[in-house]
Amino acid sequence: MTYQTDLKLFIDGAWRAGEGRDCHAVINPATAATIAELPLATEADLDEALAAAKKAFPGWRDTPVDKRSATLRKVAKHLKENAKDIGALLTQEQGKPFKEAIGEVYGAASMFDWYAEEIKRDYGRTLVRPVGQRSIVQHQAVGVVATFTPWNFPIYLLAKKVAAALAAGCAVISK
Repeated sequence: MTYQTDLKLFIDGAWRAGEGRDCHAVINPATAATIAELPLATEADLDEALAAAKKAFPGWRDTPVDKRSATLRKVAKHLKENAKDIGALLTQEQGKPFKEAIGEVYGAASMFDWYAEEIKRDYGRTLVRPVGQRSIVQHQAVGVVATFTPWNFPIYLLAKKVAAALAAGCAVISK
């Protein structure tokens, strides 16, 4: 697979080109060649991403669990279907052995599958209290979640955070 050198930011359903922005070089560690330039988000970009996520949050939070589960399953399916291509990109970006890179993609898919099932078991609890008192525990989405992931397992660790947040009904902004 050929590495896409025209990297962009995805904000509020639209791709943002990198022209006129500061960029970070993506370097293939095997060749030391710059394979792409990653545009860096500005403060204005972050403000727009947060506004878009806040706007999307109520709709996603109120999406029935079975539909959220189905969406997570679709993501897992897409990752599995494209594991070799995504693995090849990870190998170019990180120098990670191809077999390990594919394993990371399947691990990421497993996170989406796991949370797709786990949200079906999200029950509130009633706690034992003294006579005349009642305590109820309910799990509720908190709002917009920001995720930051390290470089060593970028797809897997991103999936672990994003899948959990989406399953809970939160909107997500990821770096």
